[in-house]
Amino acid sequence: MIRVNNIHLSLDYDDKSVRKAVAQQLRIEEKSIKSCKIFRRSVDARKKDNIYFLTTVDAELNINEEKVCKKCGNAQIARKYEYNQMKFGNAPSPVIVGAGPAGLFAALILARSGANPILIERGRDVYRRTAAVNRVWTSGKLDITSNVQFGEGGAGTFSDGKLNSGTKDIRQRKVLEEFVSHGAPDEILYNAKPHIGTDVLAVVVKNIREYCESLGADIYFRHKMKDIEIENKHVRSITIYDSSSGKEFTRKCKNVCLAIGHSARDTFAMLYDKKIIMEPKAFAVGLRIMHPQEFINNNAYGNNIYNLPAADYKVTYKSVCTGRERGVYSFCMCPGGYVVNASSEKNMLAVNGMSYSGRDSSNANSAMIVTVTPEDYGYGTLDGVKFQRKLEAAA
Repeated sequence: MIRVNNIHLSLDYDDKSVRKAVAQQLRIEEKSIKSCKIFRRSVDARKKDNIYFLTTVDAELNINEEKVCKKCGNAQIARKYEYNQMKFGNAPSPVIVGAGPAGLFAALILARSGANPILIERGRDVYRRTAAVNRVWTSGKLDITSNVQFGEGGAGTFSDGKLNSGTKDIRQRKVLEEFVSHGAPDEILYNAKPHIGTDVLAVVVKNIREYCESLGADIYFRHKMKDIEIENKHVRSITIYDSSSGKEFTRKCKNVCLAIGHSARDTFAMLYDKKIIMEPKAFAVGLRIMHPQEFINNNAYGNNIYNLPAADYKVTYKSVCTGRERGVYSFCMCPGGYVVNASSEKNMLAVNGMSYSGRDSSNANSAMIVTVTPEDYGYGTLDGVKFQRKLEAAA
């Protein structure tokens, strides 16, 4: 397989035009191409009168691919990442705490490895959780155990569903392929900024969970880790609170994966009391700005909106305030989305941006945030949490 970069395609391209463009880029005849498939695609709208898709294409050739690559500077042999899973024997089941993306994928890999993992999550399954979230949005009644932050799928389930990051780690492809195999659209494999949307994510998350269970994983909702017993630097057991029955119980275990996200403040406090090493880190805070989506589309595309997705944007700025330089930037921009209540504690307010798969709301929104460091909020391990609570209470 050969990977060909920098191929320009019209907004209404088809398979025939892709094949022709690849042949031209490689300077070979079209009959030398067995097959070709879009690997990456983005919109280039720098010139409003000439908007096109900038693509990378994977092609299989009938001729020597190594020789073709040497002649074409925009091509190289495509290397596919293979995840090498170890197989577990009769080791005790590891326990995963948290059913967000990290916890779900940990359960997925461990279940495939024969480890029979146990996954506990304080919130509800994704459908009961959706009902709890809708109650917050319509009536303001908050369930502190099952909301936009807590529950199956984690905070990302009620977000924009974007699946891009600033890293170039080759393993990201594996994550996208898993999403597709469990119900996400194929387009997330080639769009430069892949997006699923809350409505589709709910289905995908449920499918991943059910697949894990079919491989031997045990998954418990409304179960919260209350305590962890450590002896001679080894985990011995955890104490779990079952909110459905109101009872606590202890489970012996040797390996615990803490996939608890950023909002499990009570769990952080418990770990701190246990003298488990944690470090304060820089993070970002800010607010949401909302605009008409039509305004963003016109700014990006002009009048050329044929066959184009709802447009996004990115803003970065260096600000000098009180003698310090800070980065101010947009984050989690949601084309055709909504600003939603994302609170997880009573008498607090936090917001987030989300969208459905169609991104068809008349508005867009983006977080506009600034980086804060221990110099701003204190060097104590949990001082960042105190700072967050202060802002949320004021809001």
